[in-house]
Amino acid sequence: MFYKCFILFIIYSILGWSLEVLLSLYEHKRFVNRGFLIGPYCPIYGAGSILLTLLLTNYENNIIILFILSMVICGILEYFVSFILEKIFKLRWWDYTNMKFNINGRICLETLVIFGIFGILLIKITNPFLLNILNQFNSNFLVIIAIILMSIFIVDIIISSNIVFNIKTITRNTKKDSTEEISNAIKKFIHNNLFMYNRIVKAFPHLTIINKKKKKKKKEV
Repeated sequence: MFYKCFILFIIYSILGWSLEVLLSLYEHKRFVNRGFLIGPYCPIYGAGSILLTLLLTNYENNIIILFILSMVICGILEYFVSFILEKIFKLRWWDYTNMKFNINGRICLETLVIFGIFGILLIKITNPFLLNILNQFNSNFLVIIAIILMSIFIVDIIISSNIVFNIKTITRNTKKDSTEEISNAIKKFIHNNLFMYNRIVKAFPHLTIINKKKKKKKKEV
């Protein structure tokens, strides 16, 4: 069953990436390879989908509970991932501060409602459809596919993490205590280096650097 879950994880991660790309295309009128990783997938969508599958399948006949619990589960996941990524990389990957009913800029009501709708569609439509297709394949074949996908995914995580840690190193070497200054320094570095570094900035155009140093308020004499 694990291999089927992982294949579903990758499928939903790719679908999530595709959705992000379409939204960016609509908003910015250009293609942006969205996501933290190099490959065409956003793991947070895959993780959320697997969580909803494991926790909410028994509620498939109750749309109200599906909607509410999908909002809660996805909200907790999104907040947790945002917090962890910020602590590890000292970077804020998304920010809902300017949106109404947000919590610390990590989650907001608007996206939670969308997650609630997606949760219903996932449990009642896409999961049965995808599982029906997977069940038509031999188990050994699915295991091989899962191993190949997992190997690619792990390598991608290693490479992408190395890229972002290099970005993190730049923030340490930036003397000025200014988010804008640091952001410009990072973009300048990425522009002069590997294509994959440039891909990170394009994927997250509003990337926020978390600087530990707090500005000291000047005392009026």
